[in-house]
Amino acid sequence: MVALLPLLQQECRVSDLWRLSAVELAALVRRRDVSAVEAARSALARLQDVNPRINAVVDHRPDDTLAQAAEIDRALARGDDPGVLAGVPVTVKVNVDQAGYATTNGVTLQKDLLARVNNPVVDNLRRAGAVIVGRTNTPAFSLRWFTGNLLHGDTRNPRNPALTPGGSSGGAAAAVAAGIGHLAHGTDIAGSIRYPAYACGVHGLRPSLGRVAAYNAALPERTIGGQITAVSGPLGRRIADLRVGLAALSAPDARDPWWVPAPLTGPAVPRRAALCLNPDGMDTDPAVVKALQEAARRLSEAGWSVDTIDSVPPLREAADLQIRMWMADGYEAMLEAARKEGDRGALTALEGQRARVAGMDMAQFSAVLTRRATLTRSWEVFLAEYPVLLLPVSAELPFTDHLDLQGEAAYERVWRAQMTQIGLPFMGLPGLSVAMGSAADRPVGVQVVAGRYREDLCLAAGEAIEAAGPLVTIAEPAVG
Repeated sequence: MVALLPLLQQECRVSDLWRLSAVELAALVRRRDVSAVEAARSALARLQDVNPRINAVVDHRPDDTLAQAAEIDRALARGDDPGVLAGVPVTVKVNVDQAGYATTNGVTLQKDLLARVNNPVVDNLRRAGAVIVGRTNTPAFSLRWFTGNLLHGDTRNPRNPALTPGGSSGGAAAAVAAGIGHLAHGTDIAGSIRYPAYACGVHGLRPSLGRVAAYNAALPERTIGGQITAVSGPLGRRIADLRVGLAALSAPDARDPWWVPAPLTGPAVPRRAALCLNPDGMDTDPAVVKALQEAARRLSEAGWSVDTIDSVPPLREAADLQIRMWMADGYEAMLEAARKEGDRGALTALEGQRARVAGMDMAQFSAVLTRRATLTRSWEVFLAEYPVLLLPVSAELPFTDHLDLQGEAAYERVWRAQMTQIGLPFMGLPGLSVAMGSAADRPVGVQVVAGRYREDLCLAAGEAIEAAGPLVTIAEPAVG
């Protein structure tokens, strides 16, 4: 912030406020050096400029955004504390309720499903002073690592339009990478925060199960598989922004029975980390290996003890069981809805897992839940020895867009590469995707893992990695 504030005071126009980090902007608004309305106008101008090129934000109402910002300015004028995100423009994903907006989840079947009340993530962002500038795209039913659907169309990666922006929070990652909002809300059941962050060259945090309260009153109650694996979390261009975003999102809300009142900072532990380049035999791309080794070097130079290890507790098995628990629980109903929607990507994602999940009975589902306890115990014991673990986000650099639709071999390749993303949610663990620049004209990053409710360790390690390298830059999407 020290470097940017003089720039703002001397050269930067109000129209350039969108370039600042969330932490920097909130400080300026709180001191009333700039107004929340000015920040909102700057964000809206950036949205108008770049969103037509990437289609990240698929629903926004400038009058609503400016009204939210005016509330923040009035609170400051009264001497009230508007919150840690005072006046910060953010985006939220179209799969969460925002009163007066359709909770589409990227499907035409829900285009008229207007929410009457906010999801807790929306309420908590607003209570923290954030200003919602728009709603971001997702694949149909939030089922893919690619973002496109029949209702809203395709989202393009602002750093390279030939690549996927990731999914399912592809619109969120593309928006924040392109400077539309200073923070983005995303959801993650099998990598849907971490992979879009990786693909778009930003940071993304999947919190522990129960850290962030969430509930969609506009939709039926989720089945148990989704209840105990899906989470909401922040994406941003600075790790410090994720820290303040998590603090805002993690406020209590009685509507989520899984919410846990765990402190945001846990007990002190040794600064000890493990690096695993090929977990469970993962065939990790050399460029990803290089990024992991660089992240380990930066941690070591920051005073962490880093051991390279050959194995971790079962992760491939966890990924297999996660798919079964997530998709088998209501599989036929999901498949019927996807057929009715007619979305090729959703159908491909579901049909491709039929052999794993179709026909699972109660005894088999109970066995999956029983094994979950065993694997979670193994991972918690491991993470007691190594409080932080460095893993690949994906075995490959970001995929060419819609690779999963290019035949059975391509589909299997995609799912095989995402094993670490899929497996960790089975144990409810937090994971942080840290951007590490680019390789072969594609973004690259690493994944930082810690024990349950130890997002503080993920963020501390992420900040050390970030501090020793170039900061994330804002993407300028190509025209046309």
